[in-house]
Amino acid sequence: MPWVPMFAKCVRRSILRSGEMSIFGSGGCELCEAARMSEWFYEDEECWIAECESCAVPMVVWREHDANPSEEVKTRLHEKLEKVVEEFFDFEMRIDNNMRTIPDHYHAHARPKGGFYGYGLRRAK
Repeated sequence: MPWVPMFAKCVRRSILRSGEMSIFGSGGCELCEAARMSEWFYEDEECWIAECESCAVPMVVWREHDANPSEEVKTRLHEKLEKVVEEFFDFEMRIDNNMRTIPDHYHAHARPKGGFYGYGLRRAK
């Protein structure tokens, strides 16, 4: 089946409510853009899961440009992230909800227990 792009539902404003310019300059949200800059493991209408460029662990990104999904949505997103780790990786994970560099668009990382980065982690065979 050919790849069909799943486009995000939002575009971030270039000027924040505080009046400061966005770090994304032209007004686009990096997570809304959903550029395939690293390996992608999963996507559907609700989210996509790819390797984080900064820390090399899988991360789930909600397709809504909102930092505060309901607990029900978070649970679904985290379950999908856990399935990706089980299928593609060989480490015990923990969910990291701290949105350090993009705090206004919900995403969560699957970090190795006792660790932060994913460089050199074995992939499941």
